[in-house]
This record gives sequence, C-alpha cells and structure tokens, in this order.
Amino acid sequence: MATTAPVDGKGWFDRGRTSPDNVSVLPAPSPNILSALIEGEIIPRLMVAHRNAVPVPNFSPIHAIGPQDVATLAPMTLEAEADIVLAHVEGVLARGVPLEAVLVDLMAPTARLLGEWWESDRCDFVEVTMGLWRLQEVVHEIADRTPPPRIDAEPRLTALFTVMPGDPHTFGTVVVEELFRGGGWDTDRWFGAEAGELLDRVAGRHFDLIGLTISCDCHIAPLASLIADLRIFSKNPRVSVMVGGRVFLQDPLLATCVGADGTARDPRLALDMAADLVRARAGEVLAAE
Repeated sequence: MATTAPVDGKGWFDRGRTSPDNVSVLPAPSPNILSALIEGEIIPRLMVAHRNAVPVPNFSPIHAIGPQDVATLAPMTLEAEADIVLAHVEGVLARGVPLEAVLVDLMAPTARLLGEWWESDRCDFVEVTMGLWRLQEVVHEIADRTPPPRIDAEPRLTALFTVMPGDPHTFGTVVVEELFRGGGWDTDRWFGAEAGELLDRVAGRHFDLIGLTISCDCHIAPLASLIADLRIFSKNPRVSVMVGGRVFLQDPLLATCVGADGTARDPRLALDMAADLVRARAGEVLAAE
C-alpha cells in the first residue's frame, strides 16, 4: 500500500545549476509547467539549502521578513546580476534574520511571485527564467556554505533517483538526491532516454530505494509498467519505489494506482518516509516468502 504525506503545498522531487545560456532555446511553457518549476524545483532546492542551517540566536520579530522584502527582491532578480542579488540576501541575513526564514519566507515567495508576474503578462518567460536562475545561484552559494554530511561507520541505505526515460526535466531529481545524500544515504542518479539502460542500472547494483520524478501527467500511463519492470529487474527483490512530481501533488493516491510504495509533498517528509518505506517493504516481501 502506498504511503502519502499531509498536504502542505510543496513538491518533493532536481541541485544543479541552470546556465543562462540555455534561456534562448527554452520553449515558452504553459502556466502549469512554470508553476511546477517554481513549486517542484525552486522550493525543494531551498529546503535542501537550509536543512543544516543553524538559526541566528536572539532573533527579534522586528527583523522578520515582510511583504516589502519580497516586493524588493522580486524585481531585483529580473534586473540585477546574481552577485548583486546574493549581496542583497546577505544584507537581510546581516540584520539578524535566520537563514531558514530567509530561504522559506523570502526566496520561496519571491519565486512564486515571479510566476504570478509571468502569468499576468507583467514580464515574459525569458525574464522569469533569468530571475529563477539568479535565485538558484544564490541558493547554490548559500548551500555551499553548509557543512558536509556526517558519514556514519554503519552501512548506509542506498537510493537511485531518476526521471522517466527521455524526460529532460531533471533539476528536481538532483535536489532530492542531494537531500538524501545529506541525510546519510548512499545515492546515485540516472538520466537517459532508454528504459533498458535504467533497468540495467538497477540490475547491476543493490538499491534499497528508487525515486522517480514525473514531470507531467502524460507519463502516468507508462509509469505502472516501468515500476513493475524495475521491481522485476532490481538486484534487490525488496526494493522500495517512491514517486514525486506535480501530478502527485494534485492526487497523492495516484501513487497507489501506479504501483509505488509512497509519495511525499514535502522533501523533508520524503526523507523521513523513505527509511520507513524500505523497512516496511522488506517486511512485506519476507512475509510473502
């Protein structure tokens, strides 16, 4: 039976940097695709960045993030270079605002606001793409300042993160892989066009968990067959499968329909759920044997 997490408006499944050189060749997407980019990619990236952050002591509510902060940062991402945006965010941190508050209360709402501006024709897609890229650069810089994950001596759980074969939307998958890596998992990822290559990967190495990102509902029809094949070819007969993406944000029960073991709306919940799913799946398989 698939497990779902409480609804909180965030997606779970891509760290990586998007080069501004790619902007000129990007097709103009629908508002739903842009919304998926913001909620399913930028916000999880923020979650990864602030996971190990230490709050600033003696934080005063008078320094809290307000609507004016978002209104100031949003146009700056459209007009200024990434280093200027970073300097502005560092200024907010310098006034005593905790890093977590900056990421969750300032940068995530800024990303959403950029999407709203595009949908209302206040700015075009290229401008929004550049703005989101600058936000990603700032988050990347902040994330690089966090300490590396502590590696325990005991064996770590292993996970493979991937998208549907041929799907170019990989950013969210990289975010989740980094989140799990930071949580102590031994992780790998695969991006390719041929399902056979993915099956070869799971057949050649033991994975406790396979995480699949689905970028659009057109992939739902072949997904059940792919998950079934992954279980058949997996070197680990007890492998657990988690799915994520916008379509599962809208209907988490679809995870059950496609044969997955679970889905989560929040990247933090995905990490918390994964070990439980692995243990539960292993127990179910043992009982069946």
